[in-house]
Amino acid sequence: MTVTEDTRLFIEENKRRYAELKAAGQKHAPKALPGPTPRDGAPIPEGAVIHAETLPGGWYWSTPLKAGEALRIRLPHGPAAVSMIAWSAADKSERLNYADTVKVQWTSALGKGRVLFSDMGRVMFSLIEDTTGFHDALVGGSTAASNRARYGDKVLRNTRDNFILAAGKLGYDKRDIPPALTFFAPVRTDADGVFRWLDGKRQAGDFVDLRAEMDLIVALSNCPHPLDPAPDCAPPAVEAIRFRAPAPAADDLCRTATIEAVRGFENTAR
Repeated sequence: MTVTEDTRLFIEENKRRYAELKAAGQKHAPKALPGPTPRDGAPIPEGAVIHAETLPGGWYWSTPLKAGEALRIRLPHGPAAVSMIAWSAADKSERLNYADTVKVQWTSALGKGRVLFSDMGRVMFSLIEDTTGFHDALVGGSTAASNRARYGDKVLRNTRDNFILAAGKLGYDKRDIPPALTFFAPVRTDADGVFRWLDGKRQAGDFVDLRAEMDLIVALSNCPHPLDPAPDCAPPAVEAIRFRAPAPAADDLCRTATIEAVRGFENTAR
């Protein structure tokens, strides 16, 4: 693609303005975030498990999640991608918003210490444990069209249709379905803004723990990511474990790491 001089100048001006706004938004230095959680670390406290579910490859599941509970999504059998959407249990019009999650925190790189925002500027989840630090907050989940492009005319399940089914069972409709975040999908953008899939960033035993910061309804889908280069659609089963999380301390990382998170929790408290 040939970029005209006017387009190049337009892009450069937008980059300059973005950097200026980011510097203003981060005038209070954020805390350094930790590295990934060890795969054999962060055991769930004894007696804390409320429910455990196995999601076969291609399938979906939904669950309520009370404030203070957590959801562990784990890969017991090898690499898989798990897409997630969520709603406030009190008001289905308040939904997980990955665009706000990215822009409010000035990064699409989600990992331990980050939070996930609703479209009303409130914190829905805290990422309290994470073994990879490689999740997709940009592309979204699979669709019938992306499956055809990747696998041909086979009849395969996809995340979009899974979420339509999940929403219908909850009494919601298609208009209530927000774009999805996908965990264990190692997507990054290169210097030209092209999406790249990074192999070797996930393996058996990986998990992420999401602490609910309000009462929620959560839906998960276990389907391959649209950018996954694997030639076959054969996702292994994954685990979803709902458990009572330890109460956050006064210096809880997710609640204090950035000024944006502090404001989000203030909104949540209101």
